[in-house]
Amino acid sequence: MKKITYFILCAVLFSLSACKGGGDTSATSNEKPIRIGFMICDSFELSKERFAPYAAYLSEKTGRKFEMILANTFEFEDLIKEQKIDFFHVNSIVAIILKERFNAELLAVDIRGRNGYKATGTIISKKGSGIKTIEDMRGKSMVFGPALAPFGYMSQYSLLLQNNFDPETDLSYYAIPSGAAKHDKVLYGVYYGQFDLGAAPRIDLDRMVDENIFNMEDFNIIAESEAMPYCTIGARSDVDPALMEQVREISLNLKKDETVLVDNEVLRVLDRMLLDGFAPFMDSEYDIIRDNLKRSNMAPYRKF
Repeated sequence: MKKITYFILCAVLFSLSACKGGGDTSATSNEKPIRIGFMICDSFELSKERFAPYAAYLSEKTGRKFEMILANTFEFEDLIKEQKIDFFHVNSIVAIILKERFNAELLAVDIRGRNGYKATGTIISKKGSGIKTIEDMRGKSMVFGPALAPFGYMSQYSLLLQNNFDPETDLSYYAIPSGAAKHDKVLYGVYYGQFDLGAAPRIDLDRMVDENIFNMEDFNIIAESEAMPYCTIGARSDVDPALMEQVREISLNLKKDETVLVDNEVLRVLDRMLLDGFAPFMDSEYDIIRDNLKRSNMAPYRKF
């Protein structure tokens, strides 16, 4: 009986050993996961659904485990400083802050909407309000998007300053909505008359028109900013350069029909990300964002 038990135990141990050695074909299975931080867009749950396929796709293509971390815009400096993330996907203001303050490497830019890898910010009023020009805005109320939003705050604030209009003194009042879906709330706030004016990304205005929530005829577009680079993928400066290059190439070569398995569901990676693809990062194209940040006295160039 003891011999039989011994042979059974040996067989089990041999089987387990064989599974451990042959079942995992990845040579890097014991390495620490690569942590990639995604800026929360609209809400935590929607962002999780949106970005999980991309993290899974990077895991599949690199043979390394990419772990998704969702964070608010203002949290990314600490995440980089404390080395809690290796890669990141953030808007172009946060990308510039991380590059300037921590020498982060920027790799690729989202492609989405009418301007490709660039986007614009609009200043809108409700049709019939009589507010059609920047001069008409004096003494009116305005709602902006988040304070670190390139196309819901910075571009509009800077555009007004360029036109000799100071939002701090020439508006009767301005506000930033709280909670999730801030850009949507800007549009609703203007449409329902809570504010005279709104600072809305053109991408979100187009999206809500496409979804038949609004008609373009519902609003006056008083002004629209120059096009500037959209959301950006980057990495901490001390990440392995070979891995950075691998992530950059995977992103740039990602096609619309490519899929990945997430929670037993086959998903199109770019469709879930609401993107058309990625474009190469070019530092000089971010100079316009730097200029707007300086004009608006915003981080990382704030003087007082």
